[in-house]
Amino acid sequence: MSNRPINKNISGLAGSLKHLLIGLTVGDSAGVGPEILSSVLEKIEADPALLCGCSIKIIGNREAVNPGYPTRATSQEAMKALEQSARECLSGELAAVVTGPVNKHHLHEVGFAFPGQTEFFATRAGVSDFAMLLTGGALTVALVTAHVPLCDVTKILKASEIIRVGSLLLHFLKQRGLKTPRIAIAGLNPHAGERGDLGDEEEKIITPAVTRLTEMHSEALFVGPLSPDTVFWQASTGSYDAVLCMYHDQGLIPLKLHAFHEGVNVTLGLPFIRTSPDHGTAYEIAGKGIARSDSYLAAVQLAVKLVQGNILK
Repeated sequence: MSNRPINKNISGLAGSLKHLLIGLTVGDSAGVGPEILSSVLEKIEADPALLCGCSIKIIGNREAVNPGYPTRATSQEAMKALEQSARECLSGELAAVVTGPVNKHHLHEVGFAFPGQTEFFATRAGVSDFAMLLTGGALTVALVTAHVPLCDVTKILKASEIIRVGSLLLHFLKQRGLKTPRIAIAGLNPHAGERGDLGDEEEKIITPAVTRLTEMHSEALFVGPLSPDTVFWQASTGSYDAVLCMYHDQGLIPLKLHAFHEGVNVTLGLPFIRTSPDHGTAYEIAGKGIARSDSYLAAVQLAVKLVQGNILK
C-alpha cells in the first residue's frame, strides 16, 4: 500500500461541502463490525432524528464473513474500504467517515503500511499536523504521542509537539461550542515529576510548552503539568474540559474505564471529519449477538455534529 497522499489540494474542503453525506465503513467483516453497524442502522431507522438531516452511505461488505476467524480476504476488504472512504472524503463526495473496527496486525499482513487508521487518513490527506483524540462521557483526551512503544516516548516528547497537539485540541473543543476551553496538561512522570525528583521532563519540556500555549491562545485556560494520578478524576468531575496526555495509554486507560461503551476516536487536523468507535474487532464475541453498538452510534452522532458545524461556518 502506497504512503503517498491522494490529493494535496484540499484546503477548506469540508467547510465547502454542499451536502451532509457521511460514510460508514464496516471494518473487518470477521469481527463485530457487521453486527454493530446493523444495530446502528436499525436505531437510525427507528429514529431518523439521530442523523439530524444527514444521509449515510455504507462502505464495505455488511455481511459477516466467518465471524471470529479473520482471513487475508477480510483484511483486504477492510483496507479497500479505507481507501474508498479516503478518496470520497477528499473528492468532496463525503463530508465525513465513521470507520469500523479493524485489526492492525492482520492489515499489516496484507500491505497496510501504517501504525493505525489515524496515520492512514493523515497520509492520504497529505497532512502532518494531526493527532488522536478520544471522547466519551465527561472525559476528552488528546495524545501528544500515540502509536509508539512506551520506551520511545521520552525520546520523542518535545515542547513543540505538546504545543501543536494542544492547539488542535483547543480547536476541537471550540468546534463543540466551548468559548473558553479549560485544558489540563498531564505530567509524564509520577506526581508530575515532583519538581525534578522523579524526572525532569516536566521542568524542561512540559512547563515551557504550557507557558507558550497560554501565550498563543488567550481565549483558553491551560493548566499543568498536573499529576496524572488525579487529573482525570478532576476532568471527569467538571474541573477541566479535556486532558492533554503525553502518551497513548495515559489517556486511553482512564477514558475506557470511564466510558468504555461510549468512547469515540477522532482524528484531529484532517480536512474532513473522521471518527470511529473506540474498540477493536472483538473476534472472540463476533457473531454471538452480544456486541454493543453504543460506541459506533456515538461516533456517528459526533460526526454529524462536527460536520454540521463545518457546514454552518
